[in-house]
Order: sequence, then C-alpha cells, then structure tokens
Amino acid sequence: MSKIRITKQFSFETGHALYGYDGKCKNVHGHSYKLSVTVIGTPITDSTNVKFGMVIDFSDLKKIVREEIVDVFDHATVFNQNTPHIELANELKSRDHHVILVDYQPTSENMVIDFAAKIKSRLPENIALHSLRLQETETSFAEWFQSDNQ
Repeated sequence: MSKIRITKQFSFETGHALYGYDGKCKNVHGHSYKLSVTVIGTPITDSTNVKFGMVIDFSDLKKIVREEIVDVFDHATVFNQNTPHIELANELKSRDHHVILVDYQPTSENMVIDFAAKIKSRLPENIALHSLRLQETETSFAEWFQSDNQ
C-alpha cells in the first residue's frame, strides 16, 4: 500500500519578544501564525474500520494539534525563561495575562522544533510526523522536516 501525506492547517495569535536581538523584534509584538502539519502513513485497508481509507482522521489530528499547540499558544505571550524578560512576564502574569516561559529564544525556528516534539509524542505508532511549516508573516516561515532530523 502506498504511503500518503495529509496536511491540516491551523492558525493562532501569539506575542513574543527576542531578548538580545538587534532589531525591532526585541520589543514585545505579535504574529498571526499559520501552522501546517503534515503526517505520513498508510491508509487503513480494513473495510470494517470506521476510519477505512484514512491515514488518520483529520479530526484526530486536529485534536492533537489543538491540545498541544493552538489552545496553549493562542493569545499567549512567549518569553525565554532565562532572560530579563522574566520581570515583564511576572508582571503580566500578576495581571492575569497568559504567559508562556520556554527554555529557548522564541523564534519561529525554535518554536517549530518545540511543536514537532510535542506533536510527535501524541501521534499513533503507525503515523509519522513528516513536516511542519510555521508561517510568522505573509512572507516569512520556518519549516521542519523529519527527513532532516534523523
């Protein structure tokens, strides 16, 4: 049976700041992120299975990505936990803002690595994460491919 790739797209709004950066992104700002998640597998051949013909039910993939990424990062502000932004983060938290502290510089590149690990941990054994594309602006995105990370 052929291997098939399927892709589901998501969008969410997230703010961040890049500590130590030499441009405008050192300031707190936000993006309307678009995340494309592509998995690869073999369609189910058992005609008695309600998922017959599917690699994975799009709704099952949606549940995983929503729980691990979208519902967590949407309308949050992300800071590196090891930078002076921690003071701002604590102030925002004290005012009931949704703040996420990560152990990396919150660039699209690092976020897509984080997202890949989170999604991979939730996929069924017979389904592999093929790639992620995290679009930060209309013209800028970061991509992660399993084939580049073996």
